[in-house]
Amino acid sequence: MKAIENAKELENLLKEEHAIFIDFYADTCPPCQALMPIVEKLAGDYEGKVEFHKLDVHKFPDLRTKYQIGSIPALFFVKNSEILDKSVGVVPESTLVDKLESLIKA
Repeated sequence: MKAIENAKELENLLKEEHAIFIDFYADTCPPCQALMPIVEKLAGDYEGKVEFHKLDVHKFPDLRTKYQIGSIPALFFVKNSEILDKSVGVVPESTLVDKLESLIKA
């Protein structure tokens, strides 16, 4: 899983044609830390099918506002330059798997 380092990198990712998962998180967020092992596992499980990225919202508060992220963790499922689905908060691994499978098929 690759950390997004700047706003331009995020904008470029959102223009990509392939399946992308973006985790908007913060190191100081307990729910984000609880979800991180699941996301890291899925990144390994879906290697070559979905590109996994994470963005620390404390480093980029303007992006948090731009993408209307009120609560974290906020997970975006992106393909063909479109945000196809979102998830907020800690969700079961099975829910994320369902969303990733839908993303791949989109």
